[in-house]
Amino acid sequence: MTIENLSMNKSFGGWHKQYSHFAKTLNCNMRFAIYLPPQASNGENVPVLYWLSGLTCTDENFMQKAGAQRIAAELGIAIVAPDTSPRGEGVADDDSYDLGQGAGFFVNATQAPWNRHYQMNDYIVNELPALIEATFPVSDKRAIAGHSMGGHGALTIAMRNPERYSSMSAFSPISNPMTCPWGKKAFTAYLGKDKNTWRNHDASELMRQAKQFLPAKVDQGGADDFLVEQLKPETLIAAAKVSGYPLEYRLHDGYDHSYYFIANFIEEHLRFHATYLSK
Repeated sequence: MTIENLSMNKSFGGWHKQYSHFAKTLNCNMRFAIYLPPQASNGENVPVLYWLSGLTCTDENFMQKAGAQRIAAELGIAIVAPDTSPRGEGVADDDSYDLGQGAGFFVNATQAPWNRHYQMNDYIVNELPALIEATFPVSDKRAIAGHSMGGHGALTIAMRNPERYSSMSAFSPISNPMTCPWGKKAFTAYLGKDKNTWRNHDASELMRQAKQFLPAKVDQGGADDFLVEQLKPETLIAAAKVSGYPLEYRLHDGYDHSYYFIANFIEEHLRFHATYLSK
């Protein structure tokens, strides 16, 4: 578990740090960012919020644009932002933005050539937390959140592994990837043509069938260009009603798909997670 520090910046009394390491799960070098609040420098093992970003993003988008550090410092929560896919020479890719590098969809690929590197579910659930908890002054209390493709990842990973997370949240998640162009394209490439294998990676399908619940919060912008064709939040709302899932959903008039939207409401998400991380 050797890691290399790439950069560090002091922020609100804590530290934002960027690291590289070889990920055995993904068979390539990966980069992640971590924000360690000031409490982590005072002998306290702090809980961790894992943030999963959207298509084309890296570890940098959230850390630089969301404005989350001030509240994380107040609450004593570390934030870990991994990359959105394997990257590098020899890693399978595609010319389009919504498949390949930058578009891992947080699933374990079963189809060649993607299955050699694209095991993002196992990386997020197992390898990365093990590395974080062995290296930094953090506890094993975890929450997970994300945006768009990362919102899909946060919701599906949490519902598939409810014992590992205290809560889950998402901004503008791809709620029903089985039925939208982004999801159909990625799932066909990574998982194959059998749609029965897609259901375990669809937030609406998982929420509809859920027997074990986690606190869940979703915020969506009403002026989001992807709302109707790609995101389909109405399917998630309907699924929650079927299973009785405790989903807190809000639609915000006028807000789009950008980090301007996320920056407005990230404080509420951090305080939401803090409530359950402290229990």
